Amino acid sequence: MEKYTKHTSVAALMNRSNVDTDQIIAKQFLKKVERTGFGQHLFHDWRFLEDGSLNPDFELNNPNFAGAKVLVTGDNFGCGSSREHAPWAIDDYGFNTIISTSFADIFYNNCFKNGILPVVVEADTLKALMNEISNNEGVEFTVDLAKQKVSTPGGIEVEFELDGFRKHNLLNGLDDIGLTLKQTEQIDRYEEKHKQQFPWLWAS
Repeated sequence: MEKYTKHTSVAALMNRSNVDTDQIIAKQFLKKVERTGFGQHLFHDWRFLEDGSLNPDFELNNPNFAGAKVLVTGDNFGCGSSREHAPWAIDDYGFNTIISTSFADIFYNNCFKNGILPVVVEADTLKALMNEISNNEGVEFTVDLAKQKVSTPGGIEVEFELDGFRKHNLLNGLDDIGLTLKQTEQIDRYEEKHKQQFPWLWAS
């Protein structure tokens, strides 16, 4: 998992509430266990028309939002089923930050395991951020994880709360596997000890 660093990026606006995981990544695309390749299917039913062409009325198809790493969206993002493919698709598409007033619990937890920062803000702050994007499409927001702050050219500066352990993992690019690998020496000592006590468990 890549380290999350301070960055300035285009902020894309998707002013929709209760976006569920089936809209984020539809069930027909859940055919792989690899984390890559899902970005092309992100918001499939909204992004594409029946003939496969891009839907010009869908927010994220706005060319002013091209290359955005920050997604600003409505309340209760990521509700629905617990599929981890949802953050996989968001990450693979290019977003590493989602700003909302609330997230579904399982989706929120899965974000941190996949290098995505979910930022929770108050309703009036979200409205101000959305207004700034609407009035200046293509505007860039700066996200500083170390300082736990989002700032905008319009003068908005909002500090957000974040669990220290999750913050540490994002800053250092540690997912569950990465955390386990940091304990390699202890794991090796444990295995060596048990090989001596229970050799038949390691017999080929």
